Amino acid sequence: MSVSPGRWRPAAAIFGAALLFLSASACAKSEDDGTASSGAAAPSAGAQVVQSAAADGPTCTLDQYGGTKIDLKTAKVGFSQSEKEANPFRIAETQSIKDEAAKLGITNLTTTNANSQFNKQISDVEQMIDSGVQLLVIAPLNSDGWDSVFAKASAKKVPIITIDRKINAAACKDYLTFIGSDFAEQGKRAADEMAKAMGNKGKVAILLGSPGNNVTTLRTSGFKDQIAKVAPDIQVVFEQTGNFSREEGQKVTEQLLQSNPDINGIYGENDEMALGAITALKGAAKKAGDVKVVSIDGTKGAVQAIVDGWASAVIESNPRFGPLAFETATKFFGGEPVGQDIIIQDRQYGTDNAKTDISAAY
Repeated sequence: MSVSPGRWRPAAAIFGAALLFLSASACAKSEDDGTASSGAAAPSAGAQVVQSAAADGPTCTLDQYGGTKIDLKTAKVGFSQSEKEANPFRIAETQSIKDEAAKLGITNLTTTNANSQFNKQISDVEQMIDSGVQLLVIAPLNSDGWDSVFAKASAKKVPIITIDRKINAAACKDYLTFIGSDFAEQGKRAADEMAKAMGNKGKVAILLGSPGNNVTTLRTSGFKDQIAKVAPDIQVVFEQTGNFSREEGQKVTEQLLQSNPDINGIYGENDEMALGAITALKGAAKKAGDVKVVSIDGTKGAVQAIVDGWASAVIESNPRFGPLAFETATKFFGGEPVGQDIIIQDRQYGTDNAKTDISAAY
């Protein structure tokens, strides 16, 4: 695919050479609940690009973490998904793990899904540890409450790679590394796009993600801090959780339109809530563009909403973690240092590139 100039923006300076990992694209239905630096090669559709990693930051090695070298092809590997796979992000994420495992010849992969029940996710992971997994990849539902898992994993020296949401614990001790986006920067970029779309003035509502995880916290603070900085005449007049769900996003927006009929903008902390908001706007006889909508994820449905005039911008949060997760594990078990925080770059979509670049969405 072609990448429009300027549409790939790093969240911070790139500390090491950008690493490109490709993964299969995932086609997904939607129900409830994804910018190379100047001079870098344009990423292919679906690629994750490392923005900052081991080169200049804290690292972790097999000797530091404890444990023994293993061959991933014959190892027992566990993957814990947090939310039901009716959400395009979760579908693409799980499929990426499965596809990369198959590509690498990993024949003993166990996958579980907590269906948004935190107690179930803890139980799922503990059962996998008890069954003898030698590597865990976890997409955490919540950022806290993992002590029992860490105790079990530490006792058996099972390395844990966390993806897409960060756990509040010590890297290279409780878990090996975190791989994911800069969530505060995503919020800031969304604020920049909202300010542009609203002409730096008006009233905006925030559809908050699920409580209890750092994604919601940072996407909120990043957005609000940046709006206050770049567009002080924009007021945040409404905030309510939609739990990353399209259905709840619609219901919350219906309430919003009753209490704040003069709202000018809606920031959805994921695409599913934003798409629910668009359904509510249509139900309220609003016209495309009457209320500016900006969201985060990068699903095909949301990018299509830009093409159709209902959304102004979408900041990607790339869910295709399989190649980077297993590349990191391979380096770790091979004795190489890996970064304790591996931050990926995320593209963004707007009216200038949504139609041409929709193939990169998931």
